[in-house]
Amino acid sequence: MIANRFLNRVLLKATCALLLPLCTAWSLAVVLQRPAAPVAPPAPEPPRHWDGRPLRPLALSEVEQRFARRFPGSLARMTDGRQVLVLRSAHQPTRMLHPAVDCYRGLGWRVAAEQLRLDGQGRLWRCFEAGRDGQRLRVCERIVDAAGRGFTDTSAWYWAAVLGQSPGPWQAVTVAEAL
Repeated sequence: MIANRFLNRVLLKATCALLLPLCTAWSLAVVLQRPAAPVAPPAPEPPRHWDGRPLRPLALSEVEQRFARRFPGSLARMTDGRQVLVLRSAHQPTRMLHPAVDCYRGLGWRVAAEQLRLDGQGRLWRCFEAGRDGQRLRVCERIVDAAGRGFTDTSAWYWAAVLGQSPGPWQAVTVAEAL
């Protein structure tokens, strides 16, 4: 142990004063050598048709706008006049791509009748019924990767994406229609 003497304290402070610029220079060199952050690919063009019906864009709600500002991808709302589609494109695996059922519950909707369903085109969807203030909806969702593989469970999608078993970008589609 070093004795607590005046000379030892001065030497310790002088050593720190000499090492500080070296540490700063080393940190700066490390930062300058890092590759630039990858540029996110441009948001995909939203589809013009859904299951043969023409789509038109809808404005994002205030909640969706706040979410979109932090989401690592893009967000669009569309309608075919019968149903509302929310399209989320993710450029990287993210926990922000969470199940629609969580969003609906968080916004005060009652959720029931959760089930998997096949549509007329053989696509598997995770669906549920949501109710609030006398309004009832059927909401279905799925995630599709760049290879065309579909996921109905966001946790399964996330781990497949993180482990490199599912190539991106990924398109999450949520469809809501009145009951």
